[in-house]
Amino acid sequence: MNVNTMKVETLKKRLNRNRPMTSIAIPIPEDAIEDLKRVAPLLGFSCDRLLVRAYIGQGLHSDLDRLEEDTISAV
Repeated sequence: MNVNTMKVETLKKRLNRNRPMTSIAIPIPEDAIEDLKRVAPLLGFSCDRLLVRAYIGQGLHSDLDRLEEDTISAV
């Protein structure tokens, strides 16, 4: 299986809305939550939690892409 085929398969799995989920608790400053609630509808999100998930997904995908390119150095 080539790299592009593997990426497509990974993307298909990530787009599956029925994939298992886990809830976690993260302390976030109250003013940040208020900002998220204000920004979410402006970006087309129905709630702040979905926006947080989108932000996490964007950052994670960016880091995974960099990792695949071997541009992340060990900390």
